[in-house]
Amino acid sequence: MKIAVDVMGTDYGPAEIIKGVLQAVAEYGCDVVLVGDQDVIRGELAKEHQENNPKVTIHHASQVIEMKDHPGISVRKKKDASIVVATRLLREKECDALISSGSTGAAVASALFGLGRIPGIERPAIATVIPNLKGATVLVDSGAVVDAKPEVLVQSAIMGSVYAELQLGLKEPRVGLLNIGEEETKGNEQCLATYPLLKKDPHINFIGNVEGRDINKGTVDVVVCDGFVGNVVLKSMEGLAKALMQMVKETLMDSGLLTKLGALLVKSALSKLGRRIDVSEYGGALLMGVKAPFIICHGNSKAKDIKSALRVAKELTEKDVVGRIRKEIIHDEESGEL
Repeated sequence: MKIAVDVMGTDYGPAEIIKGVLQAVAEYGCDVVLVGDQDVIRGELAKEHQENNPKVTIHHASQVIEMKDHPGISVRKKKDASIVVATRLLREKECDALISSGSTGAAVASALFGLGRIPGIERPAIATVIPNLKGATVLVDSGAVVDAKPEVLVQSAIMGSVYAELQLGLKEPRVGLLNIGEEETKGNEQCLATYPLLKKDPHINFIGNVEGRDINKGTVDVVVCDGFVGNVVLKSMEGLAKALMQMVKETLMDSGLLTKLGALLVKSALSKLGRRIDVSEYGGALLMGVKAPFIICHGNSKAKDIKSALRVAKELTEKDVVGRIRKEIIHDEESGEL
């Protein structure tokens, strides 16, 4: 198992990425190729006294695609950008999976131009795992395609079902279409056109429309929407989770002595709650629909996020999630549903 990691273009710089990589290498035993400025990478490895780690190699890339850069144009022009080089390693099978926490737009563009889509897939989709009261829900799409046709949402539902089954261990995962109400007649033109397609597809365990609050209740396993809606939902939930934990801490600290003593008694429980709602526990998000495992992380990912992403990349590769998606799409085409 060899995983390429793009270490450039992130909010916290290469240091956090490399710390997470070293933690993952020690725990999971995978080999990692660090792609980026070799002098910077060597310097960070030296700080950690890991410059001679046999599990870690460096592949130099002289350019970086910044968050402000136009994704498609930059991927075409910056041939030696770290994300472009890492994608090339994946395409040429020098690596089994790829992780990037740089520009999401650049990552998606690089995957499309450098890897290509699975035959039959019209547009890719990002699958993000969100904690719920009973386990986790897969949100598809969380940012790859901001305007999706009904047929694209059906493919997202199929891919999300495969992901939920193999990665989360959910048999016949329940799929819901994100909408403003549960009734079949609710929603915009996109939802109204997508509903009957999901309903008639035999490869999807469709339970109907679901609302935003259902995502965290655990009553649905895969929630389908376009990337614009999904990205807003995801970031709103992440912001709310962090805000709530901060509010709890501030309320406890601003209260009287008895409350503070009580907080000490429940400290371990609060820590457990924090881990339960922490999205970094689930690693990065899989870009589904391209020809190899391609994991996208937040630009503000820290060491813990990267470590989890490497675990997820290793698991997805071992379970051949990409191969299963390819088979399901072929079956759907043969049955005439797509």
